[in-house]
Amino acid sequence: MEDNTPPRSVSSASLGRDADASSVSGSQASIDPLSAEKEAKAVHIAAACENGNLGELIDLATSAHGLVDDSLRRTAWPLLLGCTKHASLDQAPWSTLPAHRDESQVALDVHRAFVYYPSETGRQLDRRKEQLSDVIVEVLRRYPALCYFQGYHDIVQVFLLVLGAQDAPAAVARLSVLRIRDFMLPSLDPAISHLLLLPPIIRAADPDLYNHLPRMKPFFALGATITLFAHVIQAYGDISRLFDFFLACDTVVPVYFFAAVLLSRKEELLDIEKDEVDMFHATLGKLPQNLDLEFLVAQALQLYQTRPPQSLHSWAWWSVSSASVLKATRSPFDVSKLTMEDGIALFRRQEADMRRKQTLEKAMKSVDRVRTRMWYYRRPGAYGLAVLVGVYAIWLGRNAGVNVRFTAFERLGNILKQSLDIFV
Repeated sequence: MEDNTPPRSVSSASLGRDADASSVSGSQASIDPLSAEKEAKAVHIAAACENGNLGELIDLATSAHGLVDDSLRRTAWPLLLGCTKHASLDQAPWSTLPAHRDESQVALDVHRAFVYYPSETGRQLDRRKEQLSDVIVEVLRRYPALCYFQGYHDIVQVFLLVLGAQDAPAAVARLSVLRIRDFMLPSLDPAISHLLLLPPIIRAADPDLYNHLPRMKPFFALGATITLFAHVIQAYGDISRLFDFFLACDTVVPVYFFAAVLLSRKEELLDIEKDEVDMFHATLGKLPQNLDLEFLVAQALQLYQTRPPQSLHSWAWWSVSSASVLKATRSPFDVSKLTMEDGIALFRRQEADMRRKQTLEKAMKSVDRVRTRMWYYRRPGAYGLAVLVGVYAIWLGRNAGVNVRFTAFERLGNILKQSLDIFV
């Protein structure tokens, strides 16, 4: 089979790999040998891993050059995710479990995996894709509540290359349930709640840039943040180093990293006319490939430390579910204390919160429509009915997804429906 894989870009974050990742780094090790500084740091990382010192490991992962290379990441990433060696001893083989509803989409996405890295033959890449499919399907079958999203394979392929086919499933499972759970719910609404923090961050950091940008929901950041930038960064050394940073930080930090990227492009963005919304959307959604990664990591960390989400005075933060990863499992310390059962319980709580919020929003839209019709017809008793509709909407929002039966409210619902038919 002819290998049509495009050449992989190599950045300053790329370092030498060990045997399993030699095909990823190529001749990089001979061109860019580890400096004395990185060698000294590697010794500290190995010691922190050996001692299980999570605090020191976090400091090392968030400082310059991250965790240095994949041989160290193989031990450090599972520690940052709270993996334990005995966790999978009693598990049944994943291949014997019922198929997950999203496996057909997994197959389509896996077929498109490994576009930029590693530089391998067609047969080797086919084997990689088989392993990638196995890791994803195993996680989904073991935790069937999770919903697959397009771009999940971009994240998992990095874990596969770093950890290998044997160790990747346990780490990916904990990542999925305890760190990116919001992206694996039945709706994208919780993922969008992450994006809505971006404007308040920019407003707090740079009011001039904020005032120049159009007032639109930041959907342009979805592809990057939902995949932890694995979908938009093409250099393996960059994305593995960026994962060091994300795994060691608060779960909201990918949004701060995107903010740091936008702030670094301030001059470019200010050159676009304020009314050119389409141009803004196209520019904001396409990240440049020549990112100064270490500078952006430092900027994102400083931005988070000086302007944490709870200090933004924004409804976007206060409206986030208490079961979201943004609040319930924020740091590696939080993650290390929780079991997978704890994570699934939080998933169920957040799912219920999401459904209540959706029901309330739908009910309030109905109230707005009723109010508009009542103003048009000006029927006697209309305003009293509007109050009843409002009360009913609030009750629906509070009790959506909860198995409650109030016959009085059921009768009220029927009465309201009959009354509203007059205005339809």
